[in-house]
Amino acid sequence: MANEDLDKLKIDKGATARSGVRRRPRYWIAATVAVVVLMVLFASGVLSPAVTVETGTITQVYPSQAYTLLNASGYVVAQRKAAVAAKVTGRLEWLGVEEGSRVKRGEVLARLENLDTAAARDQAAATLKTSRARLEEAKAELTDATLAFERQKLLLKEGIVAKAEYDAAEARYRRARAAVAGADSSIDASEAALRGAAVNLEYSFIRAPFDAVVLTKNADIGDIVTPIGAAANAKAAVVSIADLGSLQVEADVSESNLEKVTVGQPCEIQLDALPEARFRGRVHMVVPTADRSKATVLVKVRFEKLDPRILPEMSAKVAFLQRPVAPGEEKPKTAVNPAAVVERGGRKVVFLVKGSRVAEAPVTVGARIGEMLEITAGVKPGDKIALKPLDKLKDGAKIKTAEK
Repeated sequence: MANEDLDKLKIDKGATARSGVRRRPRYWIAATVAVVVLMVLFASGVLSPAVTVETGTITQVYPSQAYTLLNASGYVVAQRKAAVAAKVTGRLEWLGVEEGSRVKRGEVLARLENLDTAAARDQAAATLKTSRARLEEAKAELTDATLAFERQKLLLKEGIVAKAEYDAAEARYRRARAAVAGADSSIDASEAALRGAAVNLEYSFIRAPFDAVVLTKNADIGDIVTPIGAAANAKAAVVSIADLGSLQVEADVSESNLEKVTVGQPCEIQLDALPEARFRGRVHMVVPTADRSKATVLVKVRFEKLDPRILPEMSAKVAFLQRPVAPGEEKPKTAVNPAAVVERGGRKVVFLVKGSRVAEAPVTVGARIGEMLEITAGVKPGDKIALKPLDKLKDGAKIKTAEK
């Protein structure tokens, strides 16, 4: 029994050899399939090393960039503005405007306490009435004195009255005339006093000097307002206003580039607050003095058409153009760096960056716009594209950006 059990434990070498013969073809098949798969993966780029590329963005450019001579930066400035203050010292009693209020010339913006000046005005008006009444009284006296004097003159000629009575009548007549003249002068003085009192009362009303918009409110009801603002806690200007119809861009132009700027030259204005908008303008003035510290000259550019969105002190960029913007050139065009466009299979293409790979995208190109190339179809602004090395790229290629 023990020998039989040992015989069962022996290895059949013939069977092992036959099994090896059967398995060897399977290994070759598996190896062949693996090689084919690797070749396919390499060909498709799955196992290819990532290409380091520089990237860019499809942007929008304006045709005017192609004939821009010079660019400068500056600010929107109201050419007519004022810090409106009172001419007399007083406590602010009423304020009728706030920031953004539109006011007309002569409109009352605020009022100071004016009970004393109003009373002085009323007193001057009463004095004028008294002076006029005295004039009427003096005129009546003059009329009576004139009649009496004429009678005495006739009676003297006839010898009926004595010379003394005639002289008395003449003196009365002269006094009456002088009283009328004095009453006239008193009226003039009273009228002048009334005008002065009215002016003093008017000083308590703070009015707009021109049509404008209120920019800031510098005082509140109850504040002491004084023309010079020297008193403690006193306010000088009540509000500051600006005429938005006088807005211009004031830009600093380098002295070395000043020859490129002329009065009346067409310009294109871009505001940082409205990046998608472009405004037409023209050079209004080259200020005839230079800033020594910056080596620049101030150039004022007026808007051809003002927009309600334009506000004072906005940052602005000015492009000084070689010629006016032609019809059809007002809108931006889609453009790309020309280096991003290559020809593959007889067509123009760019490589869109999508994650860690690129996708070949056919495009239709247009004219050159300055240093950019117009794209009329195939991509949209904001798309990220590969710039170089394009000769190492193909559709679906694996990439990594240069900044990583």
